Parts: sequence; structure tokens; C-alpha cells
Amino acid sequence: MTVVGIDVGGERKGFHAVALRDSCFVGITQFAGPDPLVKWCLHHDTAIVAVDAPCKWSQTGASRRAERDLSIDGQIIQCFKTPTRERALDHKKGFYGWVFNGEQLYQHLAIHYSLFHGTHRDGAAFFETFPHAVVCALAGKVVTAKAKATVRRATLRARGYDVTRLVNIDFVDAALCAVTAKAFLKGGWKSFGDEQEGFIVVPS
Repeated sequence: MTVVGIDVGGERKGFHAVALRDSCFVGITQFAGPDPLVKWCLHHDTAIVAVDAPCKWSQTGASRRAERDLSIDGQIIQCFKTPTRERALDHKKGFYGWVFNGEQLYQHLAIHYSLFHGTHRDGAAFFETFPHAVVCALAGKVVTAKAKATVRRATLRARGYDVTRLVNIDFVDAALCAVTAKAFLKGGWKSFGDEQEGFIVVPS
């Protein structure tokens, strides 16, 4: 089966996507908007989609439970803190534009796929993941976020993936999302969070 990983950027960067089948990246591409991206997923007969963007907004304003609980062996994995939607809308410099881009993508995906709600169910699904947490999960420990392009490429290479076509960090991150989607498909995953504010899924 094919799985897809997606790195979400702002309006100028758009969406970077990587399709993974078995151990090969069978599609590596970029889209400006969510509609052609979802059609591309359907064209590849994608079973699972993993997205690097918050799937829901905070209900309290500071962060979501998934972001507070994200850890390995008791060590917290630092990550982006999602505000309430209202606070994001009020931000004067549009910093959260990429999160709104992710929101649009999730809305388009929901037409064809089911959002992960804490329990793996049969059928086409999508969920949120986080590349840095993926690397930590695969390493079995919290790793440095410095030199992330080098560390993340090395993580993929160590698992037999050809990273030659992953020409920038956005495609690398999308590939790590795809690897997580593959782990989810095979049952090797764990999640953090709750249904109210959304879950973050990483490989187990």
C-alpha cells in the first residue's frame, strides 16, 4: 500500500509531499494548495496520510495536551505550541499562516479520509505527526534539533531509504512523515494527546 507524508508551509512555500510504497519513495512533489494535493493522494491510492501541522487548535491558548505530553523515556520533546484559533487570527504578522494552511488541508482530507481519534481503525486515515519527534522516537531518545537536515537525512539512510531526491529539508520532513504513516499502517505507532485538541502520532 502507498502512504503519504506532507510538510505544511505558509502561502509562499505551500505543501511538500512524499509518497512511500514498500521502501521506495514513489512520488516527491510540491503543491501550492490543498485540493490538487489531495487529488494526488487519491491518484496514488494512498491508504494513510501523515501531516506535519497541528490538526486542531488549543482550547486554552497556551498549548495542546499532545504538545505538553510529547516525550520519550520521561524526557520532553520540544515542539511548536499551538494557540487558540482566535489568538492566531489576532496575530498581526501572520505567523500562523502555515497552521491555517494545515487547517485547510485537513478539511480537504476529511472528505476522503478519517482523522485519527486515538484508536487505529481500518480504512483510509490521516493524522498529525512531527518530524523531530519522529527522529527521537526512531532513535529511542531525545536528539538535538541542531543540524536537523543532516540528522534527519542520516535517520532515513540508516533505515535504507534513498534520500537523493529529497533536495531540501521540507521534502526530508515529508519523508519522515511518510515513514510514520508506514509505521501506523503496520501497527508500530504510539500517540499523544486527546480527542478534544488532537493527537500527535509517532513510530513506536
